[in-house]
Order: sequence, then structure tokens, then C-alpha cells
Amino acid sequence: MGPRLMLAHSPQTCVSSAPVTIGILAVTVGIHLLSWLWPPLRSELFERFALANWLVAEGEWWRMLTVTLLHAPGFMHVAFNMFALYNLGPQVEQRLGPLRFGLLWAACAVAGSAFSFLLGDPNAVAVGASGAVFGLLGVWFAAAVRQRHTPWGKHLMKQLGFWLLVNAALPLIVPNLAWEAHLGGFLAGYGLGCLWQTSEKDAAAPDPSGR
Repeated sequence: MGPRLMLAHSPQTCVSSAPVTIGILAVTVGIHLLSWLWPPLRSELFERFALANWLVAEGEWWRMLTVTLLHAPGFMHVAFNMFALYNLGPQVEQRLGPLRFGLLWAACAVAGSAFSFLLGDPNAVAVGASGAVFGLLGVWFAAAVRQRHTPWGKHLMKQLGFWLLVNAALPLIVPNLAWEAHLGGFLAGYGLGCLWQTSEKDAAAPDPSGR
């Protein structure tokens, strides 16, 4: 996915054609607001859906995905992640389509949770959509690497560097976040981005037989 994906429209102009992005934003923000207004609900949701590694080990695998719906108390954590989704998601969804974008989001979320589960503290509890957000960063980074010798690619690399630094710093100031999830999500997004670029390149290549 090259410049056509990233520069065709701004997030504001293509968000109306990104129903999955809008849906994730609405549900996540809605859950956070309800949890803020009614603390017992937050406790119940955290107990049932947060990424508790020892419970995943006991078979509660759905936590690897539902963790994306929960965020740390307060608004900084959810604001960072949803702002990143709003800026990074619509263009990708517009290019891939809602179904593939939804699968991308889920795959990166699960990859992030898997890294957190395998590399983190067995007794750790984590919340947040950072794994999936870092997956989107990985997709964009794959496009930037492909165009790294162009002015567009160099500019995008600088922008992504800022996003990566900001999100990488969050575990230092927000509790219950896991750098392992950031790494796993980013690697999954980068790998999928490279695969999609390769498939698009192959599809666009001329048929050597002339047909």
C-alpha cells in the first residue's frame, strides 16, 4: 500500500466511509464513559474482559481480543488510542474494505495479547487497544519503508517516528499497559502490510504471456 492509500484523503474526509473504525470508536468510548459514570460496571468489565495472563492460561482466550475495549481509569489512555485510531484507521479501512480492516484490527490485537501473554508476567493484568493501534502503525510503516527513497516516504517515516515514541512512552506513565503488546501488534501489522503490498504488486504486474 503506497501513496494512493495514505494521501488520497485525510481522516476527516474518509471517516464516513470507514464504518468499522467508527464502530470501534463509538463502542470503546461508550464503554469507557459508562464505566466512568458507574464504577461498579468498570470493576465488572475488568474482571471479565481484561487481559489477565493466568486466566488466559486457564482457557479464557477471548480476553486476548476483549482487552481492546477496556482502558485505564481516566481519559488519557483511551484518548491516545482513539485519537490514533481516528487518524490512522480510516485511510487503511477505505483501501482494504471493512471486512479486511476488521480482520486486521482483530489480528493485531490478538498478536499483541499473545506477546503480552508469552513474554509478560504470568500474573500481569493489562488493558487497552494499544496492540491493535500499533498494528495500524505497522501497516503504515510498511508503506513508508516501501517508499523510503521518495520524499513522501521520508516524510511519513518522520511522522511515524513521533507516533511510535508517544505510544511507546505510555506504559511508563499509565498503569497496566504492556510493551509486549505494542511490539506484537506492530510486528503483526508490519507483516500484514508487507504481504498486502506484495499481493497488490503481483496483481498489477503484466502477464508475461501477453494475455
